[in-house]
Amino acid sequence: MVPTAIVEYAVKAGLAGIAICDHNSAENIPPVRDAARKRGIFVIGGMEITTREEIHVLGLFPGDNELFDVQNEVYRNLPGNNDEKAFGRQWVIDSGDFVTGENSRLLAGACALSLEQVVDLIHRNRGIAVASHVDRPVFSVISQLGFIPEGAHFDALELTGAGEDTSLPDISRIRSSDAHFPEEIGKRRSVLLMDHLGFEEVRRALASGRVRGEQG
Repeated sequence: MVPTAIVEYAVKAGLAGIAICDHNSAENIPPVRDAARKRGIFVIGGMEITTREEIHVLGLFPGDNELFDVQNEVYRNLPGNNDEKAFGRQWVIDSGDFVTGENSRLLAGACALSLEQVVDLIHRNRGIAVASHVDRPVFSVISQLGFIPEGAHFDALELTGAGEDTSLPDISRIRSSDAHFPEEIGKRRSVLLMDHLGFEEVRRALASGRVRGEQG
Protein backbone atom coordinates (compact mmCIF):
# COMPACT_ATOMS: atom_id res chain seq x y z
CA MET A 1 0.00 0.00 0.00
CA VAL A 2 2.73 2.46 -0.98
CA PRO A 3 1.60 5.86 -2.34
CA THR A 4 2.17 5.22 -6.03
CA ALA A 5 0.35 1.87 -5.88
CA ILE A 6 -2.63 3.39 -4.07
CA VAL A 7 -2.90 6.15 -6.66
CA GLU A 8 -2.42 3.80 -9.62
CA TYR A 9 -5.21 1.49 -8.47
CA ALA A 10 -7.48 4.47 -7.78
CA VAL A 11 -6.92 5.65 -11.36
CA LYS A 12 -7.61 2.15 -12.72
CA ALA A 13 -10.83 2.01 -10.70
CA GLY A 14 -11.97 5.32 -12.20
CA LEU A 15 -12.20 7.07 -8.85
CA ALA A 16 -12.26 10.86 -8.67
CA GLY A 17 -11.25 10.94 -5.03
CA ILE A 18 -10.13 8.76 -2.17
CA ALA A 19 -9.85 9.06 1.61
CA ILE A 20 -6.72 7.76 3.35
CA CYS A 21 -7.54 6.57 6.88
CA ASP A 22 -4.77 4.59 8.53
CA HIS A 23 -5.27 3.20 12.02
CA ASN A 24 -4.63 5.85 14.68
CA SER A 25 -2.11 7.72 12.50
CA ALA A 26 -1.95 10.19 9.61
CA GLU A 27 1.78 10.27 8.90
CA ASN A 28 1.54 8.68 5.45
CA ILE A 29 -1.20 10.95 4.09
CA PRO A 30 0.94 13.85 2.75
CA PRO A 31 3.01 11.53 0.48
CA VAL A 32 -0.15 9.90 -0.90
CA ARG A 33 -1.58 13.35 -1.60
CA ASP A 34 1.64 14.36 -3.37
CA ALA A 35 1.54 11.24 -5.54
CA ALA A 36 -2.18 11.70 -6.25
CA ARG A 37 -1.81 15.33 -7.30
CA LYS A 38 0.23 14.23 -10.32
CA ARG A 39 -2.61 11.95 -11.46
CA GLY A 40 -5.53 14.25 -10.74
CA ILE A 41 -6.93 12.26 -7.80
CA PHE A 42 -8.53 14.21 -4.95
CA VAL A 43 -7.37 13.02 -1.51
CA ILE A 44 -9.11 13.56 1.82
CA GLY A 45 -6.87 13.05 4.83
CA GLY A 46 -8.34 11.09 7.69
CA MET A 47 -7.77 8.54 10.42
CA GLU A 48 -9.51 5.39 11.57
CA ILE A 49 -9.45 5.94 15.31
CA THR A 50 -9.98 3.06 17.73
CA THR A 51 -11.89 4.19 20.82
CA ARG A 52 -11.39 2.71 24.27
CA GLU A 53 -14.49 0.55 23.59
CA GLU A 54 -12.59 -0.83 20.55
CA ILE A 55 -14.95 0.91 18.13
CA HIS A 56 -13.49 2.12 14.84
CA VAL A 57 -14.45 5.68 13.88
CA LEU A 58 -13.41 7.41 10.67
CA GLY A 59 -12.45 11.05 10.99
CA LEU A 60 -12.18 13.00 7.72
CA PHE A 61 -10.60 16.47 7.85
CA PRO A 62 -10.48 19.60 5.67
CA GLY A 63 -6.73 20.18 6.03
CA ASP A 64 -3.50 18.97 7.55
CA ASN A 65 -3.64 21.36 10.53
CA GLU A 66 -6.83 19.77 11.80
CA LEU A 67 -5.68 16.28 10.83
CA PHE A 68 -2.41 16.45 12.74
CA ASP A 69 -3.96 18.16 15.74
CA VAL A 70 -6.22 15.12 16.03
CA GLN A 71 -3.30 12.75 15.46
CA ASN A 72 -1.36 14.41 18.27
CA GLU A 73 -4.30 14.02 20.65
CA VAL A 74 -4.72 10.36 19.69
CA TYR A 75 -0.99 9.75 20.17
CA ARG A 76 -1.19 11.29 23.66
CA ASN A 77 -3.90 8.78 24.50
CA LEU A 78 -2.46 5.72 22.74
CA PRO A 79 -0.59 3.40 25.13
CA GLY A 80 1.89 0.68 24.22
CA ASN A 81 4.49 -0.06 21.57
CA ASN A 82 4.13 -1.95 18.32
CA ASP A 83 4.57 -5.72 18.35
CA GLU A 84 6.41 -6.34 15.09
CA LYS A 85 5.83 -10.10 15.19
CA ALA A 86 2.08 -9.61 15.49
CA PHE A 87 1.53 -6.53 13.32
CA GLY A 88 4.64 -6.08 11.18
CA ARG A 89 6.77 -2.99 10.73
CA GLN A 90 4.99 0.38 10.58
CA TRP A 91 6.84 2.32 7.90
CA VAL A 92 6.61 6.02 7.13
CA ILE A 93 7.04 6.41 3.36
CA ASP A 94 7.55 9.35 0.99
CA SER A 95 5.69 9.99 -2.28
CA GLY A 96 8.33 8.04 -4.20
CA ASP A 97 7.71 4.95 -2.03
CA PHE A 98 10.99 5.25 -0.11
CA VAL A 99 11.04 4.55 3.63
CA THR A 100 11.80 7.67 5.66
CA GLY A 101 11.03 6.41 9.16
CA GLU A 102 9.14 4.00 11.35
CA ASN A 103 6.30 4.43 13.83
CA SER A 104 6.87 2.49 17.06
CA ARG A 105 3.45 3.17 18.60
CA LEU A 106 0.83 0.44 19.00
CA LEU A 107 -1.29 1.70 16.12
CA ALA A 108 -3.37 -1.48 16.16
CA GLY A 109 -4.42 -0.77 19.75
CA ALA A 110 -7.23 1.24 21.30
CA CYS A 111 -6.72 4.77 22.55
CA ALA A 112 -7.97 5.92 25.96
CA LEU A 113 -10.67 8.18 24.49
CA SER A 114 -14.31 7.10 24.59
CA LEU A 115 -16.60 6.99 21.56
CA GLU A 116 -18.20 10.29 22.53
CA GLN A 117 -14.79 11.90 23.12
CA VAL A 118 -13.49 10.74 19.71
CA VAL A 119 -16.53 12.03 17.82
CA ASP A 120 -16.28 15.34 19.73
CA LEU A 121 -12.56 15.56 18.94
CA ILE A 122 -13.30 15.09 15.24
CA HIS A 123 -16.03 17.72 15.23
CA ARG A 124 -13.96 20.24 17.22
CA ASN A 125 -11.39 19.99 14.44
CA ARG A 126 -13.97 20.64 11.70
CA GLY A 127 -14.02 16.99 10.72
CA ILE A 128 -16.63 14.53 9.50
CA ALA A 129 -17.27 11.59 11.84
CA VAL A 130 -18.22 8.28 10.23
CA ALA A 131 -19.11 5.07 12.06
CA SER A 132 -16.78 2.50 10.49
CA HIS A 133 -18.08 -0.70 8.84
CA VAL A 134 -21.26 -0.88 10.89
CA ASP A 135 -22.24 -4.06 9.03
CA ARG A 136 -19.26 -6.05 10.33
CA PRO A 137 -19.21 -8.30 13.42
CA VAL A 138 -16.02 -6.79 14.86
CA PHE A 139 -14.77 -3.29 15.79
CA SER A 140 -18.00 -1.55 14.80
CA VAL A 141 -20.22 0.51 17.06
CA ILE A 142 -22.96 -2.11 16.75
CA SER A 143 -20.69 -5.11 17.39
CA GLN A 144 -19.25 -3.45 20.49
CA LEU A 145 -22.32 -1.76 21.97
CA GLY A 146 -25.23 -3.50 20.25
CA PHE A 147 -26.69 -0.21 19.02
CA ILE A 148 -25.77 3.26 17.80
CA PRO A 149 -26.08 5.76 20.69
CA GLU A 150 -28.13 8.84 19.88
CA GLY A 151 -25.49 10.99 21.52
CA ALA A 152 -22.73 9.77 19.19
CA HIS A 153 -23.74 12.35 16.52
CA PHE A 154 -22.21 10.55 13.52
CA ASP A 155 -22.31 12.37 10.20
CA ALA A 156 -22.49 9.12 8.21
CA LEU A 157 -22.42 5.35 8.52
CA GLU A 158 -19.97 3.24 6.53
CA LEU A 159 -21.14 0.00 4.92
CA THR A 160 -18.66 -2.42 3.39
CA GLY A 161 -21.04 -5.24 2.41
CA ALA A 162 -23.46 -5.47 -0.48
CA GLY A 163 -26.69 -5.48 1.52
CA GLU A 164 -28.78 -2.82 3.23
CA ASP A 165 -29.84 -2.79 6.86
CA THR A 166 -33.18 -1.09 7.31
CA SER A 167 -32.78 -1.14 11.10
CA LEU A 168 -30.01 1.47 10.96
CA PRO A 169 -30.87 5.05 11.94
CA ASP A 170 -31.67 7.60 9.26
CA ILE A 171 -28.11 8.84 8.70
CA SER A 172 -26.31 9.14 5.35
CA ARG A 173 -24.60 5.90 4.37
CA ILE A 174 -21.42 5.57 2.39
CA ARG A 175 -19.98 2.50 0.68
CA SER A 176 -16.28 1.92 1.15
CA SER A 177 -13.81 -0.72 0.03
CA ASP A 178 -11.98 -0.36 3.38
CA ALA A 179 -8.99 -1.43 1.29
CA HIS A 180 -6.01 -2.98 3.05
CA PHE A 181 -4.46 -4.13 -0.24
CA PRO A 182 -4.14 -2.15 -3.50
CA GLU A 183 -6.31 -4.53 -5.52
CA GLU A 184 -9.22 -3.88 -3.13
CA ILE A 185 -9.34 -0.16 -3.94
CA GLY A 186 -12.61 0.77 -5.63
CA LYS A 187 -14.33 -2.57 -5.06
CA ARG A 188 -17.04 -0.60 -3.30
CA ARG A 189 -17.50 3.11 -3.69
CA SER A 190 -19.79 6.04 -3.00
CA VAL A 191 -21.26 8.45 -5.52
CA LEU A 192 -21.81 11.93 -4.09
CA LEU A 193 -23.74 14.64 -5.92
CA MET A 194 -21.54 17.73 -5.66
CA ASP A 195 -20.92 20.96 -7.54
CA HIS A 196 -17.18 20.28 -7.50
CA LEU A 197 -14.59 18.11 -5.79
CA GLY A 198 -13.86 19.50 -2.36
CA PHE A 199 -14.11 18.69 1.32
CA GLU A 200 -16.95 21.08 2.10
CA GLU A 201 -18.89 19.71 -0.86
CA VAL A 202 -18.46 16.22 0.61
CA ARG A 203 -19.76 17.52 3.94
CA ARG A 204 -22.80 19.11 2.28
CA ALA A 205 -23.57 15.98 0.26
CA LEU A 206 -23.52 13.81 3.37
CA ALA A 207 -25.59 16.30 5.37
CA SER A 208 -28.28 16.43 2.67
CA GLY A 209 -28.28 12.73 1.82
CA ARG A 210 -26.99 13.27 -1.71
CA VAL A 211 -24.99 10.04 -1.69
CA ARG A 212 -25.44 6.50 -2.88
CA GLY A 213 -23.24 3.43 -2.68
CA GLU A 214 -22.41 0.94 -5.37
CA GLN A 215 -20.20 -1.99 -6.22
CA GLY A 216 -17.02 -1.26 -8.19
